[in-house]
Amino acid sequence: MKKPPDTTLWRQGNIGRLLNNAVRRFEARVLEVMSEKGHSETRIAHVNLTRNLDVGGTRLTELARRAEMTKQAMSELVDQCIAMGLVSRTGDPSDRRARLVTFTPAGLIWLEAFRDALDVAENEMRAELGDALMDAILQGLNRYAARFGTLSEN
Repeated sequence: MKKPPDTTLWRQGNIGRLLNNAVRRFEARVLEVMSEKGHSETRIAHVNLTRNLDVGGTRLTELARRAEMTKQAMSELVDQCIAMGLVSRTGDPSDRRARLVTFTPAGLIWLEAFRDALDVAENEMRAELGDALMDAILQGLNRYAARFGTLSEN
């Protein structure tokens, strides 16, 4: 009797799952490096806020939109990052009724440490995959995801 084909393999080997697994591995390494550099309080949720925060400041509603979260969930993340000293809420000079979330001086130091951790993780990935494959991955992902860029240039 012939064994039926395994119809669940597609769930483990599809591109979405593989990309998600790669992101989880990469981000875990970034958080590990951050912890080694004295930023053990950092969680991936905090990165979700800070990766969407313009250096010049961003309104909460825009942060929530970029992160694909509710304003309430983003507000909770902002409160956590305020408690950690990474960001503050300030008045928006273009609209006195609005508030901007901005990096604090300590937050800018944290941001530089995050950049360094990203470099470490990316260099490790490059060493494991090789230059040609890493360059192809970067080129392909840049092309595929180009319309999803979210940060402004300030």
